[in-house]
Amino acid sequence: MNLDLLKAAADANQWWAIFPEVALGCLALVLLVLEIVLPKTQHRLIPGAAIIGQLILLAGLLINFHSGFVGVETFGGLLRHTRDGQFLRVFFLLTSILVCWLGTVVLPRQKMPRVEFYHIVMVVSAAMMLLVQSNHFVMLFVALETITVGFYILVSYFRTNPLSLEAGLKYLIMGALSSGLLLFGIVLLYGVAGNPALPAHTANAMQFDALRDFLAANPDNLLAKIGIVLVLSGIAFKIGAFPFQIWIPDVYQGAPTPITALLAIGSKAAGFGILLALVHVAFAPYVSFTVPVLSAMAVATLIFGNLAALTQHNVKRLIGLSGVAHAGFLLMGVVASVTVPLALGAIYFYLFVYLLASFAVFGVMAHLAGADDTDQELDHYSGLAKESPLLAGVLAVGLGSLAGIPPLAGFMGKLFIFVSAFQAGLYVLLAVAIASVVVSIYYYFGWIKAAYFDSWRAPLPEGEPDPRPARTPVGPLAAVLLVLLALATIALGFYQGPLGNWLLTR
Repeated sequence: MNLDLLKAAADANQWWAIFPEVALGCLALVLLVLEIVLPKTQHRLIPGAAIIGQLILLAGLLINFHSGFVGVETFGGLLRHTRDGQFLRVFFLLTSILVCWLGTVVLPRQKMPRVEFYHIVMVVSAAMMLLVQSNHFVMLFVALETITVGFYILVSYFRTNPLSLEAGLKYLIMGALSSGLLLFGIVLLYGVAGNPALPAHTANAMQFDALRDFLAANPDNLLAKIGIVLVLSGIAFKIGAFPFQIWIPDVYQGAPTPITALLAIGSKAAGFGILLALVHVAFAPYVSFTVPVLSAMAVATLIFGNLAALTQHNVKRLIGLSGVAHAGFLLMGVVASVTVPLALGAIYFYLFVYLLASFAVFGVMAHLAGADDTDQELDHYSGLAKESPLLAGVLAVGLGSLAGIPPLAGFMGKLFIFVSAFQAGLYVLLAVAIASVVVSIYYYFGWIKAAYFDSWRAPLPEGEPDPRPARTPVGPLAAVLLVLLALATIALGFYQGPLGNWLLTR
C-alpha cells in the first residue's frame, strides 16, 4: 500500500508543468557559474546574459501559452494550473526582465556585488510564479517565505547606506510579524478542520478544495473565521493594504530603485493572485464574512494611501503611498469578483497597465537618481522637460496613467474596476474610489508640474556645483524601452485588443 502511495505521488510530479520556474531557477544558477568561470573583465556581460536568457524564456512561454496543463492539478494537489496563472507567469517574467534592466542603470553607481542581485531577483520571480499557482497551504507558505527572504536581502542591498539598512530591518520585523500571523491562521484552520466532532472534518485541510468542503459544512465556525482573518492579514502585508502598510514609505525609500519597483509591482501582483485563489476557492463558503472584511480594508486603504501621499516630497515615498491607494482599487475589484465574473479580468488588466505605467516612471527615476539612491526629491525634477524632453514625456505618460487620466491605459483599468463594482452594487466603495481618484490627481500632477516648470531656487554662488544628483545619460536601448512603455500605455488606452478580450471574457 505504501508503495502504491509513493508511486501515485511520483506520477503526480509532472515537472514539465513547472518548466518556466525550473528554467528561471537554473538560469539564476548559471549566472553564479558565469561569475566564477569568466574573467573579471567579462563580468559586465552577465547582466545582459540574464536579460537575454529571460527574454528567450518569455518567448517560449508566450508560444506555449495555452499549455496542456491548464486546468490540471500537479504534485499531489500542491499546484493548480489555470489560465490566470499562465497570465501571471508572463507578468512576473516581464517584471523580472524590467527589474534587471533597471539594475543595469542603478548598480554601476554603487560599489556592490552585481551578479548576486540578478540571481536573487530571478529566484524571487520564480517563487512568485509558484505562489499564484498554489493549491495547498504548505506550498503557499514555502513560496511566500522564499519571496520574503529574498526581499530581506534585496531591500538592504546597498548596505553602505544607513537608510537602506534601516529599510531592511523594518521589512524584516514586519515580514516576520506577517509570517507569524499567516502561519497561526493556517494552523487554526487546519486544527478546526481536523476536529472529529465537526461535520466533514478532514486530515487534508491544508488543500484549498478540502478546506472549502469543510467550511461549506460548517458555515458559522468562530475559530475558522479567526483563522481566515489571520491568513488575510498575512496576505494584506504583501499587497500593502491598511492597516499593514506601515512599512511601505520607509522600505520603498531605502530599497534600491529596482527593488522598489519589484515590491510595488511584482509583490503586489503576487499577493493579489493568491488572495483571489483564497477568496474564490479555499474561503468561498465564507464570502458573507470575507466580503465585509475586504470591503472595510479597501475603504481604509484608499483613504489612507491618497491622503498620506499628499504631503510627500520624496518621490520613492510618494510612489509607495500611491501604491497603497492602488491596492485599494484592486481590493475593490476582489470584492466585486465574488458576484461579477468581469471583475477578475478587470483586476488582471489593471495589474498589467499598472506594470507598464510604473516601470515607465521607475525608468525615469533610475536615470535621475544619484549615488545616494534614497535621495530622490520632487525638486530634483525641476526643469526636466528642458534638459530631457524624452524623460519628461515618459514620466508624464506614466504618472497620467497611474492617475487614471483618459485616454491612457490606467483610465481604462480603473473604468473596468468601477464598472465591476457598480454591477456588484458596491456603491459606497465606488464613491470612495472616485473621490480617491480626484485626490490622487493633486500629487501626480504636482510631480508632472515639477518636471515641466522650473521651481524657484536661490541662485548658487559662483563655482558651487548643483546640489542635485548627477543624472545618468539615457542610452539608446533605454530610450527605446522607455518609449515602448509609454506607447503601450497610450495604445492600451485606445484599444485593448486581444489582451482585453482574453482577460474580460469569462
